[in-house]
Amino acid sequence: MTQRPRGRAFFANPGPTNIPDSVLRAMDRPSIDFNDPDFVAVFDPAVAALKRLLGTTGEVFLYASSGHGAWEATLVNLFSPGETLLMLDSGYFSESWTRMAGKFGLEVQTVAADRRLGADPAALTAALRADTGQRIRAVCAVHNETSTGVVLPLPEIRAAIDAAGHPALLLADTISSFVSLPLQMDAWGIDAVVGGGQKGLMLPTGIAFTAAGARAMAAHGQARIARHYFDWSVMLTRPHRSFVGTVPTSFFYGLAEALRLIEEEGLEAVLARHHRLAEAVRRAVRAWSGNDGPQLYCADPARVSDSVTAVLMPEGHDAEALRATARGRFNVSLGTGLGGLGGKVFRIGHLGDLNEPMVIGTLGAVEMSLRLTRVPHSQGGVAAAMDWLAA
Repeated sequence: MTQRPRGRAFFANPGPTNIPDSVLRAMDRPSIDFNDPDFVAVFDPAVAALKRLLGTTGEVFLYASSGHGAWEATLVNLFSPGETLLMLDSGYFSESWTRMAGKFGLEVQTVAADRRLGADPAALTAALRADTGQRIRAVCAVHNETSTGVVLPLPEIRAAIDAAGHPALLLADTISSFVSLPLQMDAWGIDAVVGGGQKGLMLPTGIAFTAAGARAMAAHGQARIARHYFDWSVMLTRPHRSFVGTVPTSFFYGLAEALRLIEEEGLEAVLARHHRLAEAVRRAVRAWSGNDGPQLYCADPARVSDSVTAVLMPEGHDAEALRATARGRFNVSLGTGLGGLGGKVFRIGHLGDLNEPMVIGTLGAVEMSLRLTRVPHSQGGVAAAMDWLAA
């Protein structure tokens, strides 16, 4: 068995993310009755804080699942078999959402896009105007496509729907953007938001949610896809207005602590920190791109992600070899390429519980790994990141 390097591992994946020690300690407690007043005193404020961070007064339904469970819950609670959705093509996760919808008997049309640039709002408007019978029930957008590091501007997507005069709902996957990128659900006219705990909320994988506004709840009343565990109507009859079955109580002590940390720092400061650290990573990659080296996969500077950077390898060089070197030699875990980008990109996560030394350590390991795997590049990426952070 190969021995791992000594010292603490640097976990630079874009999800799950690093879990603060205080969150882990908060979850280390015995079982409690989920109807006990002591637990309700933790649960109710946590849900209220989630609503504040989402910028919504709507319902928030919670599930014991990953983000994919929240996707499924959202689809089955809003639609009926045979109805049509319009998916903005963005990458691996828009493809995944499309496959899931198909399994529930939903028809999915796609607005194609150059995945290095992201969807064009004008193409969305055109697709909706072409739907003269208004069969399309919802537009689905991945706010931050984790596989590519490309962000979709949700207010522009909402404006594109409005420009078409179309009644379609707007559904947004914010799993890798929540508490990492700006989000104002109600103000931006988003009807349903899907999120998970294992990224910006800094929790272990296993808790997810849907926030649903008034139009989404009206659609729920007409939805006919079979459901049970994820049924919002059943959840609304229960004291917690979530969970058809046992509530995972330990998660909520961790969530309460994570929310305390976020509110202690202040949401604006959290977002500013994410931008500062993300820009350091991007400056490092731009420095490495000399000598026909690696490049930012996102080709639109206005749409680069502040939670994950996807790095495109030079032709003929394997991203998995670089990841293996970073992990095996330096104890640094980088994200793999997903779907068709397997072996072509590696990903650096910079969201959640993260600071400057952690980013610089990761970038140093990447720069050494580029050298060890003989990937062409210009040196100076770490120095470029340090110059930015020191300024």
